[in-house]
Amino acid sequence: MKILHTMLRVLDLSVSISFYTNVLGMKLLSKTDFPEGEFTLAFVGYDGGSTLELTHNWGTKNYTLGNAYGHIAIQVDDVYQACEKIKSSGGNVVREAGPMKHGTTIIAFVKDPDGYMIELIGKK
Repeated sequence: MKILHTMLRVLDLSVSISFYTNVLGMKLLSKTDFPEGEFTLAFVGYDGGSTLELTHNWGTKNYTLGNAYGHIAIQVDDVYQACEKIKSSGGNVVREAGPMKHGTTIIAFVKDPDGYMIELIGKK
């Protein structure tokens, strides 16, 4: 068995695709409309890595993220550099790069357009 992807429900698919591709550097792998079900699925990801399924349910005006969801983690070569690039691309860095609490690993947190948290973790 293996994990194939993680699904996130998004309100504005074009804004979310732009964030994940232009700000975080992922590729749009596929996008399919399902008119009978009134939804669209878009898959984004990095070469050879896990993927995210962005699900847009047509006509939905809001979602409740809930308090059980944690975050998506992305490994980067340099967290400080990644934060600067994300900010210059219009991304929202909500926890600047620095050592994690009670540790030495360099991390940062970014919010996507729907409020999902993304942790950037420095390569060791």
